[in-house]
Amino acid sequence: MSDETPRPGDLLVRTGAIVFLVGALATLATVAPLFIGAHPLPPAAYFVCMLMGVGFVIAAAGVLRSVAEQRRQGRQTAPR
Repeated sequence: MSDETPRPGDLLVRTGAIVFLVGALATLATVAPLFIGAHPLPPAAYFVCMLMGVGFVIAAAGVLRSVAEQRRQGRQTAPR
């Protein structure tokens, strides 16, 4: 384990990465039948593929939150 203190936005980035990976796996699962000649999966599987975009947005929000916190801390410590 890391002894680094968690920063604002870290949890959002991790959550976004997990959601993105679930969407990526769903995308692989829905595309695979097209290559092997099997019947396509039901439409619900294609909706799960949209989690890739949702995960990306969640992770981006975490990065933006981290940037905002760093800027806020920079303004507080900057000489006036």
